Amino acid sequence: MAAVVALTIIGYNKYNNTNTQTTNMETNVKGYTAVLHTTAGDITIVFNTDQTPKTVQNFVDLARANKYNNTIFHRTIKGFMIQGGDVENLNGMGGPGYKFDDEPFTGEYSRGTVAMANSGPNTNGSQFFIMHADYPLPPNYVIFGRVTAGMEVVDKIATAPVKANPQTGEKSVPVSPVKVKSVDII
Repeated sequence: MAAVVALTIIGYNKYNNTNTQTTNMETNVKGYTAVLHTTAGDITIVFNTDQTPKTVQNFVDLARANKYNNTIFHRTIKGFMIQGGDVENLNGMGGPGYKFDDEPFTGEYSRGTVAMANSGPNTNGSQFFIMHADYPLPPNYVIFGRVTAGMEVVDKIATAPVKANPQTGEKSVPVSPVKVKSVDII
């Protein structure tokens, strides 16, 4: 049975010029928290708006536009991380149709850290990952939040059965992927 995650947010996407509901990205995102509702349970994320306002606003805008609805955690590696947010293909090969630059940040890739997945410098889009365990990654992935509740849900997703990725051979493709149903922004 596939698990489902839900995202609900409101805003303007400065990066692809859609929906002009908000006007000041830096002040609009202050204090936001996201609650991802999944079939495995809820995951609560507090955003790092002081350091990474552009990255937070991107996540908020995509969620408010329902772009994360019915997406899956397409890559899960026990003891490392769970990755989702492919709003185009649901397999890790897609994005929102635009890319934006990295922002400076501080922090470590410790258990519960939320960061942007990318294909190299300044290629952020919609995909993100949540650290299942501490891992010594290079600082190439913008950290923009932290899980404050629901790590038991992250554990369920990370430890579920996986199969080999047909393109890479990496054992990281969930047999029964958890889906994003909606995200509430508080």
